[in-house]
Amino acid sequence: MNEIQDLKDRRDQLLLEADRLHAELRPLEAVLESEEPMEPDRKRELRDKYNELKRNFDSRNNNADLLNRKISRRENLANCDSLMAGYIEAMDNWTADEQELNEKRQSLSTRLEQIQQQAVGDIAKARQAETEAATAYAQAVAWGDTEGEMTANADAQKAAKNLTAAAEHNRRQQLIMAALEQELETVDKYIAEAQEKHKGIKRTALWLSQTVLEEQWNEAAKALFEVGGKLWANYNLLGLDQVNLMKLEIPEEGENFGKWTWQELSDRSRQYAAKDLLQLNEQPIPQPPEQMSEPEQREDERNEQANTEQRELV
Repeated sequence: MNEIQDLKDRRDQLLLEADRLHAELRPLEAVLESEEPMEPDRKRELRDKYNELKRNFDSRNNNADLLNRKISRRENLANCDSLMAGYIEAMDNWTADEQELNEKRQSLSTRLEQIQQQAVGDIAKARQAETEAATAYAQAVAWGDTEGEMTANADAQKAAKNLTAAAEHNRRQQLIMAALEQELETVDKYIAEAQEKHKGIKRTALWLSQTVLEEQWNEAAKALFEVGGKLWANYNLLGLDQVNLMKLEIPEEGENFGKWTWQELSDRSRQYAAKDLLQLNEQPIPQPPEQMSEPEQREDERNEQANTEQRELV
């Protein structure tokens, strides 16, 4: 935490200096941008002074920005557990919201489909009844069925009223369907927003994960080179070449973007004497190799037996 505060102090100092330089730059800018005549030598002198101040101003701003990035990175590392827990909780909340919205959307879609089918069916039935009444009336007239004619006429009037009522009902249903469709559009917008929020938080969480993994990578690389330095020293003491280790090159991730090479092993090896390398209890104990599977073991036993028999024959 003290390191972070030191970085903040340095950043604040740079920003103070940048503000001071900016205050000196402003009157020079005004003079240089002025259309009033000026001696060439004087103008060159002011231009040189302005350029020098501008370089210093830009330098301090750039360095302050670099420090800001380091501060942000190290604060994220210091608070990575709580930050990640917050990101995961936020993603879970947005996922729950999206699920709830999808359920609402399904309910709206089902109701809209039902009303659409009902509206079409009601109009179709009313028109069919009116057509049937007209047909019955025409048949009654053709056959001179006075009573049938009166009945068919009454049915036709009733069918006409039903069709008018169905048309009015259909009009109201169309309004309801339009409202449902509008509500569906609103829900779809909220679903897209929930998905976008979830995506943004997930990306932020992945950036944090990358920062942590980079530090873990660097720590693992340092641990590897710690052992490598001892191995290099051991080779030196035995008078052996380090041909394979000289091919080693591991990138450093995070702030520096450097790399570790065999030179790091050589440098580390100088701090070890033979007595340091003989303390085996301080070295990690290698795990025994995994047992071979039974088919592999039987195959090795057959090969060994065959080799023994061949040697006996010779």
